[in-house]
Amino acid sequence: MTDQPRRRLVLASQSPARLGLLRQAGFDPEVIVSGVDEDAVTAPTPADLALALAEAKASVVAARPEVKGALVIGCDSVLDLDGEALGKPADAEEATARWKAMRGRAGTLQTGHCVYVAGTGRYSSGTASTVVRFGEPTDEEIAAYVASGEPLHVAGAFTLDGLSAPFIEGIEGDHGNVIGISLPLVRKLMAHLGVGITDLWAPGRA
Repeated sequence: MTDQPRRRLVLASQSPARLGLLRQAGFDPEVIVSGVDEDAVTAPTPADLALALAEAKASVVAARPEVKGALVIGCDSVLDLDGEALGKPADAEEATARWKAMRGRAGTLQTGHCVYVAGTGRYSSGTASTVVRFGEPTDEEIAAYVASGEPLHVAGAFTLDGLSAPFIEGIEGDHGNVIGISLPLVRKLMAHLGVGITDLWAPGRA
């Protein structure tokens, strides 16, 4: 018997947090950024928007001839606060206002996931939801956090594994989903496509 070549895994996202989580879980994905115009995608609810964006990103990358046969993972996150979809803040002023609105409250981090078998049109998708309970940082703490620049680069203007971690009181649900990717959901989506997630572990991890 000969070993079968390991299937390529492609992450259609430039998020270092998503890439880091996949690597920690034993995978070695390639990164190909989709270039999707996120502002052009609309949906009736924050959860639907996250899913639509994930499907758009995965489908664009999966359509590239050079990735035919690969598994392509697309993800996108938005914070659902009072039914409004909050992505990355446009500037420091918006990030400051966002945090003043969020503190002492709870929102739901919605992350859409889509796994495509490139070149076949076959895909599976779903959304993972995690409730995030925000603490009550002072105006001075918010100003210092915004000045760090971190909230301008992440959905919801916060991170669970970064500088704003002290301002998060707790979560209900998958912590990986808040960081950027729900590995349990990815496993289920791959199973729907007939792919065993352990078959994708990088050499030396299996």
